Amino acid sequence: MPKIKLAENTIQLIKDICAEFGNKENELINVLHQVQHKLGYLPAEVQEVIAKELKTSVAKVYGVVTFYSFFTMIPHGEFPISICMGTACYVRGAEQVLAEFKRQLKVEVGESTSDGKFSINCLRCVGACGLAPVVTVGEKVYGRVAPSQVKEIIAEYREGCATDDAKSA
Repeated sequence: MPKIKLAENTIQLIKDICAEFGNKENELINVLHQVQHKLGYLPAEVQEVIAKELKTSVAKVYGVVTFYSFFTMIPHGEFPISICMGTACYVRGAEQVLAEFKRQLKVEVGESTSDGKFSINCLRCVGACGLAPVVTVGEKVYGRVAPSQVKEIIAEYREGCATDDAKSA
């Protein structure tokens, strides 16, 4: 991946978050959560700043980021789509739902659309097995999703963008 140059205000934001947690190494996971919440992802350059502020190794920070599936080093789309692949969802057709999202958006799991609007990921379990298969778009949960509903779900967010754009014009 190409190296990115962090803006000074981004570096300061990371330093401020580290300071909120007392620049303590044992607060690494909390710091990572906060930074990812603000920036959307944790590229190597961000991890380097965190390591320096918490006086720990970049390897340790990287190890935590890559160990926990919640953290990502790749930016998500504005509308991150997650398909549950837990047992209940899988046996009720989650694989076909995933295939349809990939087909409609022309991206693979872990990728974002070229316009940055959508990204696709898989989850192990959402905890809503009675609604299987389950899809989340951001914080919104869709239950009993069939491949035929995928186009409609995507359109809901595309149209929402068009409506928001029209309001701001």
